[in-house]
Amino acid sequence: MFYSYHHCITTAGTESPLLSDKLLEEIEKPANLRGRGGVWFMTSNLQLHVGVDPDFHPAEKAHVAFEVDELAGVRLRLGVAGYDATDDEPLPGYDRCYVKDPFGNRMELLEPQQ
Repeated sequence: MFYSYHHCITTAGTESPLLSDKLLEEIEKPANLRGRGGVWFMTSNLQLHVGVDPDFHPAEKAHVAFEVDELAGVRLRLGVAGYDATDDEPLPGYDRCYVKDPFGNRMELLEPQQ
């Protein structure tokens, strides 16, 4: 059985303001990994490791997905911060949307339907 521990995305810069200011808490990387650049974030039981690649080009379809509480509230906070969430085809059992971070990484936000 697999359990979600961490997901990785890449950027051309050092961190994502979308994540650090709006969705996740930044955590300290282990000392032996700090020289690689990037930044790590955490929420509940999930870590997101953001790596740095100067030749980075965002994928069109690949994405990370986060299950959230109160998707409408998350969308509102993102909208106020200037990030547009877009709807996609329905996914049975979930309300969902996508948002792109400042580097073009696509992130899916899902909330189980009641």
